[in-house]
Parts: sequence; structure tokens; C-alpha cells
Amino acid sequence: MRGKALLLAVIGKKNASHGMQIGAAHIDSPRLDLKQMPLYEDSEIAYFKTHYYGGIRKYQWVTIPLELHGVVVTRDGTVKDVVIGADPTDPVFVISDLLPHLAASQNKKSLGEAIPGENLNIIIGSEPVSGDDGADKVKLNVMKILNEKYGITEEDFLSAELEAVPALPVREVGLDRSMIGAYGHDDRSCAFAELAAIIDMDDVPEKTSVCVLADKEEIGSEGVSGMQSHAFECFIEDICAAQGVELRRCMERSFCLSADVTNAFDPTYPEVSDKRNNAKLNYGVGIAKFTGARGKSGSNDASAEVVGRVRRLFAENGVVWQMGELGKVDEGGGGTVAKFMALRNIDTIDAGVPVISMHSPYELVSKLDCYMTYKAMKAIYLEK
Repeated sequence: MRGKALLLAVIGKKNASHGMQIGAAHIDSPRLDLKQMPLYEDSEIAYFKTHYYGGIRKYQWVTIPLELHGVVVTRDGTVKDVVIGADPTDPVFVISDLLPHLAASQNKKSLGEAIPGENLNIIIGSEPVSGDDGADKVKLNVMKILNEKYGITEEDFLSAELEAVPALPVREVGLDRSMIGAYGHDDRSCAFAELAAIIDMDDVPEKTSVCVLADKEEIGSEGVSGMQSHAFECFIEDICAAQGVELRRCMERSFCLSADVTNAFDPTYPEVSDKRNNAKLNYGVGIAKFTGARGKSGSNDASAEVVGRVRRLFAENGVVWQMGELGKVDEGGGGTVAKFMALRNIDTIDAGVPVISMHSPYELVSKLDCYMTYKAMKAIYLEK
């Protein structure tokens, strides 16, 4: 889907009139997008200006190493891939913060106000170009390097999509190596489970299995590559048309597991969670009957019959699972793609990997929970 999302299917033994077994995850994560005119110099330091994407806690993004990923489209339409910082020999980038000696005023502000969004400016250089007596010599040197490496000019930023993400390696966590620390577990831990499950199927499924890897969930599933796009219907309709089945009949008999992460109970911050109704690390894939905020606003809220169906399916396939909700009733909330699948008249429920430090630059998950999410997806695809 325009290079940003992916739809896969394994055609089943039964035609689409029996419905499809769908897994839907998203592959975007909170990050820092470069503005369309990002490059500037101030006091002989070159910067990129950013606009954060998705729900982040801004103070977490300062003084950590950052990588740059994305594409630049030049005036003649050439698409150039840009990756800087992923290779260990590459330079990385950073956003500065105040030293504690001068942070008395900043310390009085709330966490949400101490680092304004407009201050998330990435330092990208400090060396002036040689042999030039003009202004903005550091900025000019940066553009010289980018032009030599990628063949781009400053004007090309107008048609670029460049994102800064944490330059932090994936590592096993804990002396027992039971956990995985990484950027982007939300929602790539579930997306990987979905993709691996559909690729690993040894037999042709009874019903057509569909893997949805959608974009833009972190900003409301908008745009042509988000879950609200009609690209999904077009894909399913093509399969239905080839089998002489009406799309609406297929939809009403389909089932979807919205594979998205949920919060794992964190004993350091117990006050925000209902301990009796919160997912925990190492207890398996986390089922969320509903998401939303406060009075379940913006939630799919799966029916009891749908929950019962998942319970039976997981029991039959040895899937270790648990049930939980996203924190205490009035503490906040969140959403997934589930409500957009339900809008299409598809029975849908959320289930995925419980995460500690969700939406931070370095999230934490359990290996067992990741594996059980994979088993859960395989069970969904192979349901008879």
C-alpha cells in the first residue's frame, strides 16, 4: 500500500462466503518527524527542526542517540532512501538538554511542559564549510555532505519524509534474559508475530487468512495507508470477486484479531492500574475486551460471544493468555485499529504483547508473551 503498509493473504479451502480470518497490526511507532523546512543554523550549530508523531513523553527524547530514516523525492521524481545512524560506523544525532546547574526554572515545570515540542531540535553539525566567508557556514557544510552522499539539495526537503528514531540496539534484558528491550515494540512485536504466523503455516487454512500491517495508527489510522483507508476493502473485494462472493457477506462472517500491545503492570507505578484487571509480563498474550478512554469512549468493546470464541480457540491450541484493560478507569486510555475493523461489520477483539514503558524510546516486553502472541495469531489463521 504505497510503500507504507502491507496486506497478505493465504487463500483458504473454503471460499470467501464463509468469511476470512484476519490479523491486523500496525507498523508505525511514535517518533520525531522532520519538518518540511527543517535545516537551520543558530550560533554556529546546525539543527533539524522536528514535529513529533504520535503520543510521546517529550522529556524522554533528549540526550539519547538518534538515527535518521526515510525518503527524499527530488524535483525530477527520483526517490532516494536515507538511513544515517543505523550502521555502527555512522554518526548519530542528539537533542540537547539543560545541565542541572542551570535548570532551576526548568525543574519547577511539569514533565509535560519542561521540554516544549518546539525545543525538540536535533543537533546535526558544528563544523563550518572551509573556504567560504558567507553566513550559515555550518549549515552549508551539512548540505554539502548530504549532497555528496545522497545528491539532494535543501529544496528537496520540501518533498521528503524523514524520521528520527532512537539509535538504540535491541538487547536481551535481565540476568535471566527473559525480556527484550527495544524501540518500537508497539506495535512491531505484534506485527512480527502476525507476519511470522502467516508465513509459517504448513497447511492450507480452511478459511482465507489475511495479515494486515497498517500505517498511521499512532495518529488515528488516517490517510491512504491507515486502517480507515478503503485499500483494505479493495484488497478483500478482489479476492471475493475472483470467487463470485459479495464483499458484505464475506465481511459479516469474518473474524479479526486486532494484534496490538497493551500495558503491562509496572510495580513501580501501581497507582495507575487496577492490579486485578491488568496484564502482566510472562502471563501470555494479553486480551483486551475493550480499549478507549473513561467510559470506553472510542472502543470496539468485543461481545461476550467473541471473547468466548477466543477463549475456546486459545485453549485448543495451547496459547497462554490473560485478560486486562489499559489502566484504571479515569487514568487515561488509548485505542487500536479494532474499531475500524468492527465498523466494517467484522467481529473483532484486541490481543497482543504486554509492554512496560510503552511509547518510550526503549520499551520492554517478555519473550514468553511474544511467543504466545505468535501462537495466538497462528490459531486465529488456522481456525476451522
